Amino acid sequence: MENNSFGGAKIALLCGDSLLTYRRDDKTGIPWPGCWDLPGGGREGDETPLQCVQRETFEEFGLRIAARQVNWQQRYDGILAGYPPTWFMVGEITQAQIAAIRFGDEGQCWQMMVIDRFIDHPQGISHLQQRLAAYLRR
Repeated sequence: MENNSFGGAKIALLCGDSLLTYRRDDKTGIPWPGCWDLPGGGREGDETPLQCVQRETFEEFGLRIAARQVNWQQRYDGILAGYPPTWFMVGEITQAQIAAIRFGDEGQCWQMMVIDRFIDHPQGISHLQQRLAAYLRR
């Protein structure tokens, strides 16, 4: 995976027909308040996209994601003009990992959401919904 300049990374972690989601805090000053989101976030230092998603998933859910659990990844242009590119990944998690989740201090709640429900959810983050749907169509 190339390690050019990028702003962050997100991952759709699948288990059967569901994926790991969380509801963002509902407060002003953050992007997409109250929306359903996926693990991941902004890059720190010179970390790679994989390291970024691994760190964020650990901070947000207490989960350590191994590189072998990531099945697919793609770099996308920034969602708004002037924004840095981001990475979107898809991986698998186990029932044991789900049982071990320790939700962090960002967000209101988490859930394993049926994939189609996330893709169609009116409070989902649209570019993540579109990226996951495009992955599933490929």
